[in-house]
Amino acid sequence: MMTDTSPGKLLIAIDGPAGAGKSTIASRLARKLGYVNLESGAMYRALGLKAIEHDTSFDDEPALVKLAHDSRIALEPTIGGNRVLLDGVDVSARIRDADVTQAASRVSVHPQVREWMVARQREMGVGGGVVMEGRDIGTKVFPDADLKIFLDADPVIREQRRRDQHQGRGASAEAMAAELRERDLRDRTRANSPLVAAADAVVLDSTHLSEDEVLARIEALVAERRRAQE
Repeated sequence: MMTDTSPGKLLIAIDGPAGAGKSTIASRLARKLGYVNLESGAMYRALGLKAIEHDTSFDDEPALVKLAHDSRIALEPTIGGNRVLLDGVDVSARIRDADVTQAASRVSVHPQVREWMVARQREMGVGGGVVMEGRDIGTKVFPDADLKIFLDADPVIREQRRRDQHQGRGASAEAMAAELRERDLRDRTRANSPLVAAADAVVLDSTHLSEDEVLARIEALVAERRRAQE
C-alpha cells in the first residue's frame, strides 16, 4: 500500500464525463494512498433522491435549495467504497438506480444548489489527503488542487461500461445509452460550471486502458507532484 505519510498531503481532483471510470479510480487511488475519497456525484445523487422522496420538482431551484439546507449528507469511507448517508439513512445502493441518476443530473444544473454543494465539499476537503471526483472539481470546487486529472473515454466505450455497471437492473441498453448522451449534453452545456478540463489538468483517455493501467499512470503523477513539493 502506497500510503502517504508526508506532512503535506495532496489534494487530488479527478473530473470527467459519466462512464469514464472516475468513481472506481478515485476510490482505488484513495485506498492506495490512505486518503479520503470525496465522491461529489454521490452527494448530488443523495439530494436527487430526497427530491424524489419529497416530490420536489427538479426545476424548482428555491425548493431544491431549501431541501439541501434541510439535509444531512455524509460520506463514510469503507474498504468497499463510500457509504452514503442521507439524514442518517444508508442510501448507498438506492442512489445508483436509474431514476436517481437522472434526478442528480437535473438538480445539479441549478447554480444555488451547486453553490451549497461546493461549500460542503470544500469543508470536507480542508487539510488535504483527499481524492475527489466529479465534473467541476478542478475548475470550481478545488481550483488550487495539487493534482488535477481529467479522465475521458470514447462515448461508445463509456456507454458499454455503463451497461455493464447496470446489468440486471432492468433498464434497456438503449435507454442507458440515451440517458448518458443526454447527461453529457447537459453537463457540457450548462451555464454554471460546465464539464470541461481545467487548463492545468492532465487529460487521460481511458478508452484503451485497463483500470490498473489508469491507476498506475495517476500514481506516477502523484509521485511526481510529491517530489516537486520536497
